[in-house]
Amino acid sequence: MTKGLRVAVAGGGVFGLASALALARAGAQVSLHDPRPVGANASAVAAGMLAPVSEALTDPIASPHLDLMLAALELWPDFARAWNLILDRSGAVLLGDEARLAALSQSARDLGLGLSSLKADQLPDFPGGYGAAVAGGLQVQADQRIDAASLGTMAMAAAALGVRFSPGPPPSGLDWLVIATGPSRDFVAAAPELAALAPIKGHILRYGDLGHDGPVLRGSGAYAAPAAGGFLIGATMEAGVADPEVQAEVAAGLARTAATVFPGLAGRPWTAAAGVRAATPDGLPLVGPGRTPGVILAAGARRNGWLLAPLVGAMVCAYAKGNDPGVWADRLSATRFSA
Repeated sequence: MTKGLRVAVAGGGVFGLASALALARAGAQVSLHDPRPVGANASAVAAGMLAPVSEALTDPIASPHLDLMLAALELWPDFARAWNLILDRSGAVLLGDEARLAALSQSARDLGLGLSSLKADQLPDFPGGYGAAVAGGLQVQADQRIDAASLGTMAMAAAALGVRFSPGPPPSGLDWLVIATGPSRDFVAAAPELAALAPIKGHILRYGDLGHDGPVLRGSGAYAAPAAGGFLIGATMEAGVADPEVQAEVAAGLARTAATVFPGLAGRPWTAAAGVRAATPDGLPLVGPGRTPGVILAAGARRNGWLLAPLVGAMVCAYAKGNDPGVWADRLSATRFSA
C-alpha cells in the first residue's frame, strides 16, 4: 500500500516533480529535495517538445525507441488535465533543402509514417521568412509541446498535495529514496548505476522582441519554438560538458546557425541560457530500483525528459507501491548497464 509510505525525491526537475506528484496523489508522504529553486535546472532550459516523431526522424539514437516515445505521448492529455497544464498541439514542421527532406521522407517511410510535404510557399509564416536553402518542409501533426515554465505549475500542484520542498539533503530512514538528479555524482554511493550517465550541455536562445505562434519549426542545426516572452531558438548538444554556465561563443554560434535557417533573426537581440542533462548510452533514462535497497532511479533523460515525465512518474509510483511498472520496465531498467 502507498498510504503511509515515506518517500524522499532528490531532484526538482521534471522527472522529480512528476514522481512526487504521482506518489503524493497515491497517498505517500513525499519530500522533494533540491538545493536550487524550482525552474533553476535543465528541465527549465528547454522548449518542452513532446515530439516522438520528430525525435525519431532527426536523432539516430531515438529512432529505435519510437514505440516507447509514442506511448509516453499518449499519457500527456490525462497528465495535463490532472495538473492544469496547457498542451500546444500545433505540431511541427521539419525544414530542409531537397536532400534533407528526401532523407527524412525515406526515414519516415522506413518507420511506417506518412508525413505531408510542404513547398516553400506553403510553410507557416515566420518573422523574416526562411533561408534560401529551405526548399520546404514535412508536417508532423502528432508532435506537441508544453512550456517549460509549467515546472512552476507542477510544483504548486505538488505543494497542494502536501509535498514538502527542501533545499537540504534527503533524510535517511525513509521507505524509498527516488534519485531524479542530472549528471551529478552526489548520489553515486547510494546508486552506483548513475556511473552510466554522461553529461550533455545545451544552450538555448530567447528572442524577446519577436513572436511566433504556430508549430515548432525544426531546421538543420536550429529549431524555433513558441514560448511566453519571446520564441525560443535551440539547441546545442555538447556531449561530455558539465559546466552549466552560458558560453558566449557557443550561444553566438547558435545564433549564426539560426540566422541561416531564419534570416529575419540576423542582428536581432537575444538572451541565452544553458543547462546540463544526463544521458545513458542508449538515450533512455534509468528508471526503477537500483541494486541498493530502498533506492529508485529516475535519471538520464537526455533530451526527452518532458516527453517521458508522465511515464517515468507513473513507473516510479508503481515500483514504490510494489505494483507492476508496466511493459517498458525492462527497456528502462535502472540496472541494465550494471556489471
